[in-house]
Amino acid sequence: MNQISPPVADAAATQVLGACPHDCPDTCSLLTTVAHGVAIKVQGNPDHPHTDGALCTKVSRYPERTYHPERILHPLKRIGAKGSGQFQRVSWDAALSDIATRLKAIAAPGPDAAQAILPYSYAGTMGLVQGDSMAMRFFHKLGASLLDRTICASAGCEGLVQTLGGKLGMRVEFFAEAKLILIWGSNSIASNLHFWRYAQEAKRQGAKLVCIDPRKSETADKCHEHIALLPGTDGALALALMHELIVNDWLDHDYLAQHTLGWDLLRQRALQWPPERSAQVCGITPEQIRALAKDYGACAASREPAAIRVNYGMQRVHGGGNAVRLIACLPALIGAWRQRAGGVLLTSSGTFPVDRNALQRPDLLADRRPRTLNMSTIGDDLLLPASAAFGPAIKALIVYNSNPVAVAPESGKVVQGFLREDLFTVVLEHFQTDTADYADYILPATTQLEHWDVHSSYGHTDVLLNRPAVAPLGEAKPNTQIFRELAQQMGYTEPSFADDDMTLCRMAYGNAVDFEQLLAKGFATLSTEDAPFADGKFPTPSGKCEFFSARLAAQGLDGLPDHVPNYEAFNSSSAYPLAMISPPARNFLNSTFVNVKSLRDIEGEPLLEMHASDAAARGLQSGDVVRVFNQRGVYRCKLKISNRARVGVVNGLGVWWRKLGLAGTNVNQLTSQALTDLGRAPTFYDCLVQVEKEAVKADATLSLRA
Repeated sequence: MNQISPPVADAAATQVLGACPHDCPDTCSLLTTVAHGVAIKVQGNPDHPHTDGALCTKVSRYPERTYHPERILHPLKRIGAKGSGQFQRVSWDAALSDIATRLKAIAAPGPDAAQAILPYSYAGTMGLVQGDSMAMRFFHKLGASLLDRTICASAGCEGLVQTLGGKLGMRVEFFAEAKLILIWGSNSIASNLHFWRYAQEAKRQGAKLVCIDPRKSETADKCHEHIALLPGTDGALALALMHELIVNDWLDHDYLAQHTLGWDLLRQRALQWPPERSAQVCGITPEQIRALAKDYGACAASREPAAIRVNYGMQRVHGGGNAVRLIACLPALIGAWRQRAGGVLLTSSGTFPVDRNALQRPDLLADRRPRTLNMSTIGDDLLLPASAAFGPAIKALIVYNSNPVAVAPESGKVVQGFLREDLFTVVLEHFQTDTADYADYILPATTQLEHWDVHSSYGHTDVLLNRPAVAPLGEAKPNTQIFRELAQQMGYTEPSFADDDMTLCRMAYGNAVDFEQLLAKGFATLSTEDAPFADGKFPTPSGKCEFFSARLAAQGLDGLPDHVPNYEAFNSSSAYPLAMISPPARNFLNSTFVNVKSLRDIEGEPLLEMHASDAAARGLQSGDVVRVFNQRGVYRCKLKISNRARVGVVNGLGVWWRKLGLAGTNVNQLTSQALTDLGRAPTFYDCLVQVEKEAVKADATLSLRA
């Protein structure tokens, strides 16, 4: 398809209410301007308080993505070798008929044989309808393996659940009233823009902002203080803060006595972590720890609100779940929960009363209990043979709303798995991504501007509705319709496969949300308490903030949170002496938007940020092509000497498509499939590497791919 040149808005233009579908806590309400059937502009809805008319650079260019000249608009069947990216156009009937025939053959040998089929999806859309409604009905009926969707947030969420009782926290708008804000493991300007607006409002009212992050991010630039700790040491810092709160008696003893469980045990553990010990682990100074504790403790004495905004980067290490537990304990020590502008927020997703059983229909499984495979270990799992422990080898993979070849850890193994000639792979996509290159069939999916959906959020407490603004381009179909038609090809006749998208949208919240309000305004605010834990009432088994978790102890785990060292702990004398983190490039969202030229032009090319002293020790200069390597593989990219990197840590900005990088790899060539202490999540930022200058030969073809 040729790229459409959007017409100039005229009197015929209309505006359609929608919602941003992407993996971001802001979940913005959108206004799409449509003229002559073409979306010509996407902007933030000024009537939605959290969006307030503003969008990030990425989503404001959504028409460029929808009308991209490389958009897949027809079903494609592979004609070349796997990974070659060679396909031919086929009809929908031919594609779905062949896919159904292949799936039936895999499932035919017996009731458990369908477990050889694996769905693989995540947050390419956060929509409840186009995400996992009709798709899960299909896979439940089929009896396919279940997918443990861990790749982003499950370690931190488990830490919250074990401490606070749910995926809950303070409301984001009340950060504007805080007097101290700790932004912990978050580049809010890039990944949580609307929270940053509230933080800026607090700053104008005299609040102090502290950024805790190994990288000197754009957010750190705008805060009063930046604490650049080593990756994976957040738990040690939290314990040292507790130590200082205890020894200086900056505590709310009444709150601790009434509304917490296990305080004596936590107190004993924290007293083992003086600032000197923590500073050595974290790679910072004891004075930084004492000053931060004094600021936090002062809020207890003055009864001024102290708020912590945590994001998911800091839990992508071995001890990520315990680190979140420790941070989530801090507000109870000073009674910060007493005020609506005090406490902690990692996610608000537990606030939303989504009826997932109605959407996903697990009853279609009947009495079958398929195995569950972890999406974060897909590299290993695709290479495992059938066994009593593992079950049948994976014979078919249906990928939607994800790009695992680019985003899953240890991608060298992921590629090996996708290259298997005996693996049947179907990918629902907008573009020919790294993963789509390995597909047997690519099925064209609609973008957010072309379908119905309903959304929750993990950064605020509003439900949002998305209306289609334009008709589907070419032969693209919503995910829901693709799975409806595939179910029909499989011979499934249950009435649930006939539910249309509007029915599914209404079903998502049942009577808990006024759907007519969603239709009229595009959003509806959930009724929640301003200060949910002011009087305790935590949704834990004890009703208290659980410093000690009997549930974890019953699993044979430490019931008390602790600092859990990285698998690959920083050691300047090791073969791989540099810790590497891989935060998202500012103008990408995971691997989404990488192929939008205007955004890629801003980013330039894949980069590794390195501190000047580390570069000098290796004889490196900005602009050098470097070889970043460890025991898992090699990644080649350009070097940028930058004060955004601290000594001993390099920042491999991601997530670039592999085929758009040097030598056809990206930063996940180096990351590990090892899992976190809680939540079975990946450890992307628990990664040691070495860096050296690439020895480019005269006949080398190493170049940035177009």
